[in-house]
Amino acid sequence: MGDWTGILRLDAEERSGKTVAGNVYFQGAFKVMRPVYHDHSGQACYYILNPGGGYLDGDRYQMKISLREGARLTLTTQSATKIYKTPNRPAYQETEIILKKGSYLEYIADPLIGYKNARYKQKTAIRMEKGASLLYSEIVTPGWSPDGEQFSYDCLQFVNEIYVDEELAVYDHIKLNPAEQPMHAIGVMEGCTHMGSMMVVHDRIDQDFLDRLYNELQQAPGPVRFGMSLLPIPGLMLRVLGRSTQSIESMHSACHRWIGGELFGTTPSFLRKY
Repeated sequence: MGDWTGILRLDAEERSGKTVAGNVYFQGAFKVMRPVYHDHSGQACYYILNPGGGYLDGDRYQMKISLREGARLTLTTQSATKIYKTPNRPAYQETEIILKKGSYLEYIADPLIGYKNARYKQKTAIRMEKGASLLYSEIVTPGWSPDGEQFSYDCLQFVNEIYVDEELAVYDHIKLNPAEQPMHAIGVMEGCTHMGSMMVVHDRIDQDFLDRLYNELQQAPGPVRFGMSLLPIPGLMLRVLGRSTQSIESMHSACHRWIGGELFGTTPSFLRKY
């Protein structure tokens, strides 16, 4: 396994209208449950588990997900990802996702929580063929601190790259560094403590689609701030700032429901977790 704390490999394919795993491999502090089928669509749902309970000093995780033509998959975590203090080396996770034409991946992670003195870097490379679709979301929240400080983590960094037919189309980089940034300032967290991001890629997304979604989300409950923009490829980015995990989750859920109905004629499944 080399110097990786946990490794996960998952290859999914479509067989007779149902998405199944062609290959599943995991080792170390990464595991994946058997697939769950929430409805009769054939779309599989996999839950990722971290039996270690959290990311510690110097932990390194690697995940590779591949969907063949026509495969439809929901990938989620069983619980929040907790980043504890990393006094010597930051925790690190890299993910590579390969989506073939006609495939669809929903990657819906539970919140990532940065505790006091936590350092973490995450790099995600998504390689798509034209005609593939993607919904990718994540939420970043501050963890408990003994002195009540809202931004007690040292640095949380997220790099997302989307390649379409091997050409870099989207580059998104978020670096939350309380030691060097005035976190409540304009252009950073603007008085908020929690951040959510959702990227959606689909051939039918254009300015009219974005405008209609924006009008829909303006009616969503919860005290949040949000903004949306088109990607350089047919797709959109939603960014949400709030002061609680629940308020951002509500906005993400509203966006997911509307997109599911507009693009696929479906209602997102309830991802029950314990």
